[in-house]
Amino acid sequence: MSERADLIFTGVPEGLDALVLARLVEEAADGARAGMLVHVARDDRRLEALEGQLRFFAPKVRVVPFPAWDTVPYDRVSPNAEIVARRITALSRLVLSSRNEPVVVLTTINAILQRVPPRAFIRNAMKSIAPGQRVDLNRLVERLSRAGYTRTGTVMEPGEYAVRGGILDLFPPGRQNPVRLDFFGDTLESIKAFDAETQRTAKPLRKLVLMPVSEVAFGEAATALFRSRYVELFGGATGDDPLYEAVSAGRQYAGQEHWLPLFHEPLETLLDYTGEAPISFDHLVDDSVRSRFEQVSEHYLARTEGLESERFGAPPYKPVPPDTMFLDAKEWGKALAAHKVVRLTPFEMADGEGVRPWRGRMGRSFAPERQNPDANVFDAVVGHVKQVQASHRRVIVAAWTPGARERLGTLLADHGLKAQAKVDGYADALALEPGVTALAVLGLEQGFETPELAVVAEQDILGDRLVRPRRKAKRAADVLTEATSLSVGDLVVHADHGIGRFHGLKTITALGAPHDCLELKYAGGDTLYLPVENIELLSRYGSHDGETQLDRLGGVAWQSRKARLKKRLREMAAELIKIAALRQLREAPVLAPPQGAYDEFVARFPYEETEDQAASIDAVLADLQSGRPMDRLVCGDVGFGKTEVALRA
Repeated sequence: MSERADLIFTGVPEGLDALVLARLVEEAADGARAGMLVHVARDDRRLEALEGQLRFFAPKVRVVPFPAWDTVPYDRVSPNAEIVARRITALSRLVLSSRNEPVVVLTTINAILQRVPPRAFIRNAMKSIAPGQRVDLNRLVERLSRAGYTRTGTVMEPGEYAVRGGILDLFPPGRQNPVRLDFFGDTLESIKAFDAETQRTAKPLRKLVLMPVSEVAFGEAATALFRSRYVELFGGATGDDPLYEAVSAGRQYAGQEHWLPLFHEPLETLLDYTGEAPISFDHLVDDSVRSRFEQVSEHYLARTEGLESERFGAPPYKPVPPDTMFLDAKEWGKALAAHKVVRLTPFEMADGEGVRPWRGRMGRSFAPERQNPDANVFDAVVGHVKQVQASHRRVIVAAWTPGARERLGTLLADHGLKAQAKVDGYADALALEPGVTALAVLGLEQGFETPELAVVAEQDILGDRLVRPRRKAKRAADVLTEATSLSVGDLVVHADHGIGRFHGLKTITALGAPHDCLELKYAGGDTLYLPVENIELLSRYGSHDGETQLDRLGGVAWQSRKARLKKRLREMAAELIKIAALRQLREAPVLAPPQGAYDEFVARFPYEETEDQAASIDAVLADLQSGRPMDRLVCGDVGFGKTEVALRA
């Protein structure tokens, strides 16, 4: 990384950096135009943290996050569709930016060192439409195909569209929900958002800006450019190169984003989109830069000299030169030389030219009090807060969630901190009377202090939060992955037709278009072709016994078994309802937890509390306090609501 740095801001620990960025973007204002700042975080975790902190400290600043791909250089898989959508949205906002409001572009080292599509591509691919306009539906569909959208029967994921008569459903990047365009002839009558699960429409939209769904260019011109550059780089295409064949045929290819330079005129960088905006860097970002350069080089060499010599049956991989896809050290230094550069560090340095002290430091940790059985951590927090306020400094207690803020506020009030108020932003905290403690929802891993302010984080008081990884719900984008996970001969269960045997994937032409289907064999030699987009109708059969009796298509055996099971479930439900009714009629002694002790116990719970766990805990308390018999037991690791065990009355 270039050693050039216009300014070094010292005494800026994590947390305080969001407030510093807000001041920097104000200083970057140029006459009638609002300021713009590019801040480079060392990784995606820091980017997400800063995004939330900036909303608290500077709600009037527009934050434009630009994340990196979630793939390694020269990968065989495409980046996550949601990440690509966020990147496209960020580039589109920067292209359209009129700088009427201050803007902070948050990115990472991996993202800023990778080249992006040129501004002309983003600008030409964008189209604004509104109700009442004359729009040719067929041309709009062609435009969506060229922008990388995929045609489906039902729109569920970003980048999909569906046509049903005069109705066009599509899921553009940057939106939480898909939209439905209703046409009457060539006139666009309405644009409404709708829920992908229920397909119910919501309130109408005044306009819609269509953006490309991929960083790859599509269409005849892009295909011709790809073919010519491919031959120029790698020579004539061989028959075993599926990338060349797929692009030439107008089909999408998994991982084609890693050949991005072949689809565009010379690529640009994120700094081309932001102009002369100053750049600021996280602490320790130099190590991330060096690691990225090494990672790109190692993966390129692995593709050209190492592992690719033995492909183990995989198609050939011809990587583009690194300098066409990524910035190298020389180009990176040259790019920084054209901008004002600010580096943030939590350490103090000797005053000198280019050094600007912020005199911040990490806040106090209450770990000693937590570990001392004879001490009360909340008494220690209240004593510290009052001591800070006595020095005429403001205090903010930062919690991760609104529920945690409620608990902390109650506990601190029970231990003597009566003067407190909930705030939604930093400006609200500054508006409080001196001596009033602000309670905020602010994601900080540790607090910080300045000569004017002290922020006490929830983790400073209660310790680190232990977050369990949550299982992701099945998404429509995982269909092909699930289909290919089946082996020929596996037994599967179709929701409507019963037990069958999987015989592989087969492409069938219907209505002039190819469709990938799962071939299922049933009793009597009957065959069912199930489109892969309907794979949710299948489940794997529990037994691997090859002698299992297959069902017959159109037969009544499967429907009879389903009917018997439904009848049994209704009988079980009736018994459970009867037991629940009897429990409601019985009485039990009223039990109340000790005042304050239960709240302290809950506050020390180190795991991330889910909505289901919170509901279970509230139900148990309601049973205890009402005198009803406790008909549920909350248990699991460390006590709270991982499972609920029903107890017999």
